[in-house]
Amino acid sequence: MQTLRVLFVGGPMYDPLYTRLREFEDAHNIKVEIVATLIHPELNRTIAREFSEGTADYDLISTHTKYAPSQMQWLTPVDDVWSIDELSKFNPMTLELARINGELYGIPRNLDVKLLHYRSDMISTPPRTWEELYELAVALRKEDFYGFVFPGKESGLFGHFFELTAMAGGNLFPNPELPEPNATTEASKWAITLLKNLYTRAAPPQTPDWHYDEVAQCFREGLAAMSTDWPGGFYTYEDPKLSKIVGKYDLSMYPQGVAGRKVYSSSHTFAIPVTVKDRAAAVELLRFLTSRESQAFEARFGTLPARQDSLEDAESECEPGTLQSRRWSLLEETSKFALLPPKHKNYPFVEDVIWQNVRQALIGNIDVDQALENINKEGSAAARGES
Repeated sequence: MQTLRVLFVGGPMYDPLYTRLREFEDAHNIKVEIVATLIHPELNRTIAREFSEGTADYDLISTHTKYAPSQMQWLTPVDDVWSIDELSKFNPMTLELARINGELYGIPRNLDVKLLHYRSDMISTPPRTWEELYELAVALRKEDFYGFVFPGKESGLFGHFFELTAMAGGNLFPNPELPEPNATTEASKWAITLLKNLYTRAAPPQTPDWHYDEVAQCFREGLAAMSTDWPGGFYTYEDPKLSKIVGKYDLSMYPQGVAGRKVYSSSHTFAIPVTVKDRAAAVELLRFLTSRESQAFEARFGTLPARQDSLEDAESECEPGTLQSRRWSLLEETSKFALLPPKHKNYPFVEDVIWQNVRQALIGNIDVDQALENINKEGSAAARGES
């Protein structure tokens, strides 16, 4: 039996889809060997290390629209195997995100936008502004209970800083040709100060070591009043075996800043790498994983699918007026406020500079002004490929 070797992003938001692979194997008489499912930062590091060293041996991989430009030399375009009619089923935003220099280097799996999660048994009306959220989070903070939880490292921390800067009226990446950050602004200063204050007065002390999964777990365990999260983990909040807050929480759109509402957004994709051995078989697996049925399957767990027909299928299965039904409306409305990071091969290095300096400011190793100056200086060097 032929074998396809795959490397996938892993975690509660992504793993349910892979349970469908047995159906593909039985239908095509092809074995799918999942070499690893890795959290996103580790996936990026593994791709960079193995492909640059020449040790990669994969037929299909997970990637992401904001990281794919830095991986383009290891990916193959897929425009030739998808018809215009097939692509018309996808949200146009996700297809544009997946294109690099006009070519499609992956097929979108989802559209990621975040919602505010809050304890409805404690909060009657969700905060309308970030100032209201801060005041409420501080007021609700108790010895072993936190007002607001958020990721304190990597892309999760970057994302909050990026969107808060935008909601304060700033433009972190004003140069459309090069992702050189412009952080020495009042907007970025407000953003980083808010995050620092939330950390010191409302969030867990472990925040600087937490990624998305730890944040979500804290909220599910009933230890926090508010959080934000991507759509894909929704089922974990609703499962009594995984969540202590079933029936005790609600969802809303993000609070606004002085410049309105902006929500950090992008898309996960599946891509065929240059190491593929049987491209035709890999294409079949790619079709299966991004099919109407597969994306509708993921949507039932919470994912906002890239395919519009899959979204319609998921919406049709929800009882009107339920949290599940209202959630789809909130996600679709939130997608109108999507804030997209730059497409550039050096962007991931710039993102690393930004979150590392924001994190240093959170924990008090450097002051806010120094962090913003570092972001400009080090980020500009990273954007130009000098570090």
